[in-house]
Amino acid sequence: MRLRGWRPSLAMGCAAWAAAGAAAAAMVTVTATAVTVMTTVTATAKVETELSPAQATPLLPAGPLPSDVSDASDASDASLIQTDNAKSMVPEFKYFLEAGEGSILGHYDKRFFTEVLSDQDREHTLHHMIRAYLNTCRERGLETWIAHGTLLGWWWNQKILPWDWDIDVQVTESTLTHLAASLNGTTFHYRSDDQTVQRQYLLDVNPFGRERSRDGGLNVIDARWIDVRSGLFVDIAALSETHPDLAPGVLSCKNYHRYPTADIFPLRPTTFEGVPAYVPFAYDGILTHEYDAKALLLTEFAGYRWDPPTKGWLKASAQQLIHQNPDGHPHVPRSVQPRSTAAGLRNIRRVFR
Repeated sequence: MRLRGWRPSLAMGCAAWAAAGAAAAAMVTVTATAVTVMTTVTATAKVETELSPAQATPLLPAGPLPSDVSDASDASDASLIQTDNAKSMVPEFKYFLEAGEGSILGHYDKRFFTEVLSDQDREHTLHHMIRAYLNTCRERGLETWIAHGTLLGWWWNQKILPWDWDIDVQVTESTLTHLAASLNGTTFHYRSDDQTVQRQYLLDVNPFGRERSRDGGLNVIDARWIDVRSGLFVDIAALSETHPDLAPGVLSCKNYHRYPTADIFPLRPTTFEGVPAYVPFAYDGILTHEYDAKALLLTEFAGYRWDPPTKGWLKASAQQLIHQNPDGHPHVPRSVQPRSTAAGLRNIRRVFR
């Protein structure tokens, strides 16, 4: 199923996104109170001036799809693109590439990865990354809410779980369409409230996002908000009513998560990492369905224990831990999970048994 109004050819869709994205791409300063356009520049040009050649792989939707694919910088993608005089076809290939497999390298975008961050640097990076994303969406009137493991962190103390490696958010189908048409390829500048932290984030929309069915399972993530300094990212997944005839009022992503509309809307206003945010209306039911009720009760996990006086997760010694995840990293990214109906977040539920 495709989004209504999106073109049937991926090559045509990429070109359409590129035209809209190039016109709208801008350097933006994100603060706690305002978003100010500083100067207009294409995202590709900005990446090329800010990053090393090895990192500056041109983004497929940030520029026109070349008619001669041999000119594309990524030859592996070029071999998958077939063109003729009648129509252009792009068989599905994995758009977002991670630095590697597993629970650590699988959470870094390959284009911007240089090294694995320390736990402290990772937590610091994720903190500012989600603040920048939520502030940008709020100031631009974009409907989004936190989901999955990020929602579980919110349930405990409105913060990211200290063992988590990425951030999960969801958007509506119409928001994804707007991101693709107007903001794709935009690099955003962020400055913390105390002016001590500055970061850049790239909004990259998957050109296969127009396809609302799972297909081969290579592109279950519709867009990413990427910290270009480290390669860590916010995963953005759209919810769509993919089968209005068979399941009216049921919203689903491409990774087998399905929600009655009443479970999501109306969204509940809250705060997350110190900034305004939204969560689904039936957040408790969603969490227990995805993780089991033990996830809302277990106070020792992944080398951390819950500390009621401080309302936070503290690192614990081996003697203090009753339950310990063997590898210490419970979350395998959805984008590198096995392509089966058991994919999604069911892999995390096993650690809460």
